[in-house]
Amino acid sequence: MAITKYLEDNAKKFPNDVALIEVNPDVDNEKRVTWKDYSLVEPSFGSHYRKEITWKEFDESANQMANLLLSRGVKKGDRVAILMMNCIEWLPIYFGILKAGAVAVPLNYRYTADEIRYCVDFSDASILVFGFEFIGRVEQVADQLTKVKSLFYIGENCPTFAENLHYLLIEQGKATPKVNLELTDEAAIYYSSGTTGFPKAILHLHKSLVCSAKTEQANHGQTKEDNFLLIPPLYHTGAKMHWFGSLVVGGKAVLLKGVNPKWIIETVSKEQCTIVWLLVPWAQDILDAIDAGDINLKDYKLDQWRLMHIGAQPVPPSLIARWKKVFPNHLYDTNYGLSESIGPGCVHLGMENIHKVGAIGIAGVGWQTKIVDEQRKEVKRGEVGELCVKGDGVMKCYYKDPKATQETLSPDGWLYTGDMAMEDPDGFIYLVDRKKDVIITGGENIYPVQIEDFLRQRNDIKDVAVIGLPNKRLGEIVAAIVEVKPGYNPTIEELLDFCKRGLPRYKCPRVIIIDNIPRNPTGKIEKPALRKKYWGDKTLIELQIEE
Repeated sequence: MAITKYLEDNAKKFPNDVALIEVNPDVDNEKRVTWKDYSLVEPSFGSHYRKEITWKEFDESANQMANLLLSRGVKKGDRVAILMMNCIEWLPIYFGILKAGAVAVPLNYRYTADEIRYCVDFSDASILVFGFEFIGRVEQVADQLTKVKSLFYIGENCPTFAENLHYLLIEQGKATPKVNLELTDEAAIYYSSGTTGFPKAILHLHKSLVCSAKTEQANHGQTKEDNFLLIPPLYHTGAKMHWFGSLVVGGKAVLLKGVNPKWIIETVSKEQCTIVWLLVPWAQDILDAIDAGDINLKDYKLDQWRLMHIGAQPVPPSLIARWKKVFPNHLYDTNYGLSESIGPGCVHLGMENIHKVGAIGIAGVGWQTKIVDEQRKEVKRGEVGELCVKGDGVMKCYYKDPKATQETLSPDGWLYTGDMAMEDPDGFIYLVDRKKDVIITGGENIYPVQIEDFLRQRNDIKDVAVIGLPNKRLGEIVAAIVEVKPGYNPTIEELLDFCKRGLPRYKCPRVIIIDNIPRNPTGKIEKPALRKKYWGDKTLIELQIEE
């Protein structure tokens, strides 16, 4: 059964139930149109823009998209790229591509014009669907997209170099296309974060998408009555694959366009959301806004909110302890995954295991794990090695990159994640750091996550990134980039002294820099950008360390 079968079943069982809601609190700065009738929509509460579609409308819209693609000669296995911000049209377009038997290629909305050209061309996409935010970037490279036969535009004021997708869709039938889909068919290409040069193209089969749906629903127990708040970008595996758990049971979901803490709390209250997936900085911002008095929880109806879970990066235990003080009745889960394993869930803490906060957890439903050394032999519990995962959600390959595929995938299906981890006596896995982020100073391996977690215990620190800087004597030295909360002003000397009092000497940062921490749209710290910024600082590079 392909992932599209869940949508079709929901349309039959719950045709008139709301499937998706889009909420845009910043409506005054954006003009939007409806999926159904191309007219402007009046806000349904306050100054908020709000729109919804039922399961039947969702499915029929996806069918119209599929039938349009088929009428344009799209065949099974052809690639169709999506370059859109989160909106209620995104998922019907995505599912329409899948229903046509094509391969969906979601693109990062931060891509430059050259990155758009590269990724569209590399994936062999014959069609690009894009939104109004990208007119300028697409126009720059439209003549260079030699493999693209059609440019479909979704929004008002269609540019002359593209076709208006709305008018094309209303001419299409709403019946399900007769395309036979198998679990072994190619379904989607997801690009990696691209922090080192151009990103890798990760090819997944339909069985990967189905695996993520089953794993997510089993991990978090979504029911028809749940309402999932979806905030992260849909081009990434994270948000969409968490939503797949709602798809399995026909549950409602809200697409919130924005990460303002007050918007999140207000939307949870007004839409009666029960499950919210956050990134670490968003959770921190919510708690900071509550502490500062910018959010008064008594003004909102939040009793129905049952689960908050976090993924995409190591989660500081101090953050969850702080969260539970404010929201003592919330269930909590940590999610671990990567695009190569179809996003989150291959490892998770488990809602019943909050006493193990700090661990990423145990193998998710349908997954296996192991930790291996440099010779790819399993290590003993308590020893650090590379985390490997195995399950139906593992990618087919890196598209057009057999060498990288061979390095990452074993012949028997194990995915080598590049994450260093260790397993405690109870079988819970703790993420130590990215293999490439390990700092080697004077022959000692330093794992930045341990230092970052230590520094985040301070109330005046909002975020931390620890990197290695080149040093003549030691090879590398530990440098901590610290982002301070508004209203605080700790000195570097205070921070260094704090580290000396709480960390082993060889783990103490030799350099502390107060600066903003860059993160990508999925919440991961962009350490390559920090290395690029500070490796060129001769004062830091030439720094000599006193023994």
